[in-house]
Amino acid sequence: MMAEKKSDLIAHELVPEHTKLSDKDKKALYAKYNITLREIPKIFISDPAIAHLGAKEGDVIRIKRNSRTAGESVFYRGVIKE
Repeated sequence: MMAEKKSDLIAHELVPEHTKLSDKDKKALYAKYNITLREIPKIFISDPAIAHLGAKEGDVIRIKRNSRTAGESVFYRGVIKE
């Protein structure tokens, strides 16, 4: 039953798409914006929206949100422990 609740949460229309970046994509993101992990907003490793990704501390999560004005907006979060 617990697995059903997690999949329901992830599939809910109000939960945006979360994707873990590969190391290559993470380095490209840092180079493109001239930033480091310290400068990205954070997301806790225990966040239910990323539980299915197997994320670890130091990973970067791409969040795609639907927007009425922009169509789609992309945000990045660095994974941290609590």
